[in-house]
Amino acid sequence: MNPKDYFKGKKITVMGLGLLGRGVGDALFLAECRAKLTITDLKNKEQLAPSLKKLAQYKDIKFVLGKHDLKDFQNADMILKSAGVPLNSPFIAEAKKNKIPIEMSASLFSKLSQIPVIGITGTRGKTTVTVLIYEILKEASKKQLGLNRSAKIGTVGRTGLRCRPVLGGNIQGVSNLQLLKKIKGVPYAVLELDSWQLQGFGESKLSPHISIFTTFYPDHMNYYKNDMNTYFKDKAFIFENQKKGDFFFAGEQTKRWVSKERKNIKATFRFVSKKEIPSSWKTPLLGEHNRENIALAVAVARTLEIKDSVIKKIVANFKGVPGRLELVKNIRGIKIYNDTTATTPTATLAALRTFNQKFRTSDVLNFGKGKRIILIMGGADKTLDMSLLVKEIPKYCREVILLSGSGTDKLKTHASQLKDCSEYDNLKSAVQKALAIGKKGDAVLFSPAFASFGMFKNEYDRGEQFNSIIKKL
Repeated sequence: MNPKDYFKGKKITVMGLGLLGRGVGDALFLAECRAKLTITDLKNKEQLAPSLKKLAQYKDIKFVLGKHDLKDFQNADMILKSAGVPLNSPFIAEAKKNKIPIEMSASLFSKLSQIPVIGITGTRGKTTVTVLIYEILKEASKKQLGLNRSAKIGTVGRTGLRCRPVLGGNIQGVSNLQLLKKIKGVPYAVLELDSWQLQGFGESKLSPHISIFTTFYPDHMNYYKNDMNTYFKDKAFIFENQKKGDFFFAGEQTKRWVSKERKNIKATFRFVSKKEIPSSWKTPLLGEHNRENIALAVAVARTLEIKDSVIKKIVANFKGVPGRLELVKNIRGIKIYNDTTATTPTATLAALRTFNQKFRTSDVLNFGKGKRIILIMGGADKTLDMSLLVKEIPKYCREVILLSGSGTDKLKTHASQLKDCSEYDNLKSAVQKALAIGKKGDAVLFSPAFASFGMFKNEYDRGEQFNSIIKKL
């Protein structure tokens, strides 16, 4: 199907433009296809200025900003809904009442491209697994040297690994609809899929050909009204519409939830353990949780019959994704790490445990001399339970420095040991404080445990600002 012919002349309401680049890219693609666009966003013109500038050349786009209008959801041919639109949105309900199809860009790409999708979801680890799978497949695509001689080209995908896959989904700055320009001869689309994007797959009754479910922890509870079952229902679209001949791999941490659905799983399925990774394989990634991530990527690569020698090579050279336990700089023997994507207490706790292994004394129970972490944390509330993190912090951290935010206020109310911690309303001051008290052998860990809204545009902006501050020192 030619995407330009599919979209040409269609009246499409784009609900949510945003600032991450994905929505803008989708809108640009639709405009290029000569769709009749209405773009509506609750942010106003000033807030969306960078995104609007990129669309300025298309004079016939109708913009409804700072609000939504029911009229735009009554006579369109399609609604393109952005991630994070509330489940009970009256505007989406209005579109459904008028029998207007609701689409999301990742699932729409999957439908129109007809490329076998390798989809990765999970509360934590999905970006790392996604990018690692992509890198392995990219290496294996080099003249098909990565395939075992016995591999049957097309057994899992249509065209084997004759050329590179495409990378998309919940990847910063990547427009899924723009990827439709790059699908010729592509064997697989490797898509990171968050719970919101999977709503689109559920709406379209789709699931990826190969699905991976990394972990499942409380997150986005402000969106899901503290209902883990509703959150899991969205995540479960990763496998719900799979069929015989598809594949599904889940991390061991998901067992409690995934096992309940086992009788409904039609794909070839198994749980994957980090023990499947040979002990001799080396990786620059920190933490046991990353060995679990690697195991899931390896399971997919082996299913595609890629040689272990190729997999091992990529694993040994894969340094991870920016903003995830990223070593930014070593200043006076103080190592500084950016973990801005730790937007939950579980994520920050995983980071602390990783660094405890790295900086601990010979006696694992003796945290007195082993507390070498200066933690910078804080931000916007997501209504998540912080009690375990607060309990564990004293085991690992010599000092905690807080960033202001609604979550920080709530945290201090319930955690007496954090009430007297230094608190700053700007990141630069927090970093300066951390380095002022840091000593050789310490680690400054920026792992917020909260969302970024308020002080920053998003978690990526937060991480970029942190890196910029550090690199100027």
